[in-house]
Amino acid sequence: MKLYDYLPSGNGYKVRLLLAHLGLKHERIEVDSNAGGTQTPEFLKMNANGKIPTIVLDDGTVLPESNAILYYFAENTAFLPEKRIDRAQALRWMFFEQYSHEPYIAVVRNWLHHPELLTPERKARLPDLKQRGEKALKVMDEHLATEPYFAAGRYTIADIALFAYTHVADEGEFDLKKYPAIQAWIGRVKAQPGHIPITQG
Repeated sequence: MKLYDYLPSGNGYKVRLLLAHLGLKHERIEVDSNAGGTQTPEFLKMNANGKIPTIVLDDGTVLPESNAILYYFAENTAFLPEKRIDRAQALRWMFFEQYSHEPYIAVVRNWLHHPELLTPERKARLPDLKQRGEKALKVMDEHLATEPYFAAGRYTIADIALFAYTHVADEGEFDLKKYPAIQAWIGRVKAQPGHIPITQG
């Protein structure tokens, strides 16, 4: 099994984290997406959307999209809830992560870490992206003020999906001290068996 990944990427980290929890061995192949590594003819032949993570299963099947990969590996494990409504709630938060969270928190973090990417047009967009990212964090914090996790009352792939970029949101100049419930949840996630940091390949 091969995982095409970029170490700083939260989307890639999601997959690494779940594989670590499950103890699944794989070959990790580093692809620098900021340097055009996902736009080569070879990579695009494998994944026409030109993004990491992309995983190649043992039978040669190619599966892109971080949250689809999480869902695939979580099936028949404790990381995917058994009850229909709980599975739907997990998916709800994973859709929220990709639509209302990652496009703002992850993008701001990436641009600020790579000044060469911060064009004048992008710099002008930063205040709006920051505002939208803060809104996502507020929604999460309000939920976590009354629930320990995002679905089924326990740690699932919904938490893995949201943890990836949330726990490094301060690298995008989001002040996590304003969100005590998120901070407590981050501590619970880090305490899970088999947890690895984003810097671990």
